[in-house]
Amino acid sequence: MDFLEKMGDTITAKGKAVADKAKVLAEIASLKSRLSACEEVMKSSCLEIGKLYYEKYGDAPEAAFEDQCQAIANARNGARELREEIEMLKKC
Repeated sequence: MDFLEKMGDTITAKGKAVADKAKVLAEIASLKSRLSACEEVMKSSCLEIGKLYYEKYGDAPEAAFEDQCQAIANARNGARELREEIEMLKKC
């Protein structure tokens, strides 16, 4: 083989390697996107379970959930007080 043929073979091999790597990277990106969607479904489902639990048992939660339910109740009271303060300031 002469120099140009070897160079052409090298370029072809490098081009194939780059194309293969691009396919792998595209597949990884696709998998990561699907993984993100799965994680978002899990996150939103867990939040919904938490909301449903709090609505049903927030006043008398199981011991394992007492701190979280109390934190929610405190935050709700704080938010209510802040809204009332905002409304009072708007009237001034």
